[in-house]
Amino acid sequence: MTRLIVAAGGGGDAVAAAMLDAALYGDEDQAVILTYAWDRLLVDPVPGPRGPSDFTGLEAITPSVWSVPAEARPIAPAGSTLPRLAAELPHTFALIDPHHGAEGITRQLEELVGHLEPTSIDLLDVGGDILARGDEPTLKSPLADALTLAACCRMNAPVRLLVAGPGLDGELPLDEVRSMLGPLVLTLTAQNTEPVSSVLEWHPSEATGMLAATARGVRGICEVRDAGLPIPLTDDGPTVHEVDLDDALNRNELARAILSTATLDEVEAHSREVCGYSEIDYERNKAAWLKEQPAVKLDRDNVLSQLDRFEDEARSRGVTHTTFRHLTEVLNFDGSQRDDLRQLLINSRPERYVAPLWHIPAEVSDPS
Repeated sequence: MTRLIVAAGGGGDAVAAAMLDAALYGDEDQAVILTYAWDRLLVDPVPGPRGPSDFTGLEAITPSVWSVPAEARPIAPAGSTLPRLAAELPHTFALIDPHHGAEGITRQLEELVGHLEPTSIDLLDVGGDILARGDEPTLKSPLADALTLAACCRMNAPVRLLVAGPGLDGELPLDEVRSMLGPLVLTLTAQNTEPVSSVLEWHPSEATGMLAATARGVRGICEVRDAGLPIPLTDDGPTVHEVDLDDALNRNELARAILSTATLDEVEAHSREVCGYSEIDYERNKAAWLKEQPAVKLDRDNVLSQLDRFEDEARSRGVTHTTFRHLTEVLNFDGSQRDDLRQLLINSRPERYVAPLWHIPAEVSDPS
């Protein structure tokens, strides 16, 4: 028996897909997870998503679909978390190629469905930005989700849309996402996070990290991203809901606009028209800015001093947790230093590590 899960936004959605697959089906045959290789600048210094030509060692599944095995490697300077995911998880990770627009992804889906004959097809989004109209002021990264939604809606096969962790991506307010949700499929528990526990130790996804944290019982306010967005960690966090696919398309103006696109350039153009921006433009601008920044030495005393200042300020804002991605950016380190920074902090203050988040206590008894 084969199942197909489409990770709507790539990145952490692929990890969440593996977690959900295990929660729903246990030890049955592992699903094929179709996902973008789009890890943002902390992992991949090249703006935008990667395509098959950006890797070595891919394996053909169909004429237009390639899997990313553990032995695959992104071609420098590009980076990708997918080979490491393939090494640590039993699933097959197939690569979404967005460079041929919604038409190209539809072709990939149709080939995969014809080849696999899956018993189910799920489109999974963590957070709920796949339900955005496109004009919301808090919306930051609608492109990937809109593309997969458009492609799935073009198919002549039943697709179930699932939203996990409503509001955890910070793209839409929780109350707005909650109002659009359908039936509850399940509520994730700490046990459900175990199959991906090793991945959560290193994967930079903030939304999926918070999904796992809420499943483990963490509650509070988590500050994320370079802008320091506060995300409530509530009882809604570990829930997974079904949403009507057609309702999502009718609401998502960008997805409707890109239904017949054949290139990523077309998709970007529509995003600029509908949303007022392309998130890949943001990555291009940020990548250029990062190249101009001097390297910062990872000195323990200096890091902990900066951390104390940040925590004091965050505490005053009511923040109880943050991510290592946010800490990397707010302490002015680059993505290549994230793992070393994470280890330094955990070794120095292990009691603050509430996997996979960093806890900011209300009171500090010993800052050393």
